[in-house]
Amino acid sequence: MEFPKRIYTEEEVKKAKELIDRGYHHRLAIKGSTSFQQKTKQALELVKIAGYNDFLRTYIRKIEEIDGLTQLRQADAAIWTNPYAVENPVDAASILMQKANSMKEYVESRLYYGGEAEKRAYEKRIEFLTVLKSKSKDKTVVQECERLLDQWRESSLVY
Repeated sequence: MEFPKRIYTEEEVKKAKELIDRGYHHRLAIKGSTSFQQKTKQALELVKIAGYNDFLRTYIRKIEEIDGLTQLRQADAAIWTNPYAVENPVDAASILMQKANSMKEYVESRLYYGGEAEKRAYEKRIEFLTVLKSKSKDKTVVQECERLLDQWRESSLVY
């Protein structure tokens, strides 16, 4: 069975879920300028260090540079993002985890938007930063994880 080109109809979502349940992983594509691709690859290296590469590749097929706000395109299993969002590789990696978690909920036919869904997506982001902080040997990565976690602790959205 081939993964659906679009994940929009009930049948396409069901087919995608069946394949994912059997262990399907996307071959992740990065589309955009050379600089965007390089910076996105830096973020993806951090995803690997934290041990979340399989999770990301399960739910996300493509990361594409756009001139606009970062968004998950569920029907395409794609993250559209701008060059500014990948400037900081630690933050970019955590954004990828947040969007992958939202895509997971979409495929599982859970409510993937709104207050509670946003809270779960942010919790995934915090989980990722905590794991990356514990697994990285790079002091600057660890410090950035700490800085971002402190920001989340100060936010009333999560804590």
